[in-house]
Amino acid sequence: TPEPYTRTQYCRWPCQCPRSPPRCALGVSLVTDGCDCCKTCARQRGESCTEADTCDFHRGLYCDYSGDRPRYEIGVCAQIVGVGCVLNGVRYKNGETFQPNCKYNCTCINGAVGCVPMCTNSRPPLVWCPNPKLIKMAGKCCEQWVCDDSRKIRKTSPRHISSAAYEGEDEAWQKNCIVHTSPWSPCSKTCGLGISTRISNDNDQCRLLKESRLCNMRPCEVDITQHIKPGKKCLAVYRANEPMNYTISGCVSKIPYRPKYCGVCTDNRCCTPYKSKTIEVRFQCPDGTEFSWKIMWINACFCNLNCRNPNDIFADLAHYYDYSEIAN
Repeated sequence: TPEPYTRTQYCRWPCQCPRSPPRCALGVSLVTDGCDCCKTCARQRGESCTEADTCDFHRGLYCDYSGDRPRYEIGVCAQIVGVGCVLNGVRYKNGETFQPNCKYNCTCINGAVGCVPMCTNSRPPLVWCPNPKLIKMAGKCCEQWVCDDSRKIRKTSPRHISSAAYEGEDEAWQKNCIVHTSPWSPCSKTCGLGISTRISNDNDQCRLLKESRLCNMRPCEVDITQHIKPGKKCLAVYRANEPMNYTISGCVSKIPYRPKYCGVCTDNRCCTPYKSKTIEVRFQCPDGTEFSWKIMWINACFCNLNCRNPNDIFADLAHYYDYSEIAN
């Protein structure tokens, strides 16, 4: 007498799920598993499936257990028989995956066509990038965002910027390059040492490159409100009495500086720089090595009435570049 077969238990209760759901490949559905417990990436056509590992029903797949007689435990994801699709005069089989062009990956599901975009970079750059435009790149399917400051250059800017964004090409017009430099982005930190970036083609190759500099809007360890004069609600600019040395990862600037900082307000205004320049600071490390970094040097600040949150320079970034910073 054959021993009775014990069916494998693929589901376990109570459910034990990871803290965050998995990230599925492009076009693969994130579904609840067959145990009705956790989110999982659905199995695709030809892959094995169980009562726990479900097939991608969004693609018209089901688990075919016919090849696992008599246990019927492990199956193979197969396509439900259905009608095909016709797109742009081309007929596709039910369950067939195809690309009508380089921008979309599509699947035929019982007469209906579902597509997933391949170009996912649909959001424009940060707001400090003036007049962002989607430009077709040479040799690339998806358009790319570039910055166009039409207030500085008008008739020639679209031709200039789109050409500068092309990779691996040397255009003859670059001999007469029209220099384009975007404004510096807001500092990454509201206090302490942060990073500010911009895009510029002011180089020998006339290529749009990303530049960065250090910035310090205000010291974190100083209570600037104590320096506001009696009867006033704001201090636009704060400056320490004694010079100081910049420090990066234990490396100290070779000479001391006495920088200006943007102040604070006690009402719903915030102080941001409107005039600054970029200086080159030389650092010396304990092991004797030296390096240079560009640092933002604040000359003047203004207190903005449009801030939604007190002293938060990022509360209203949509209007930040309306007050273009005068920068070198």
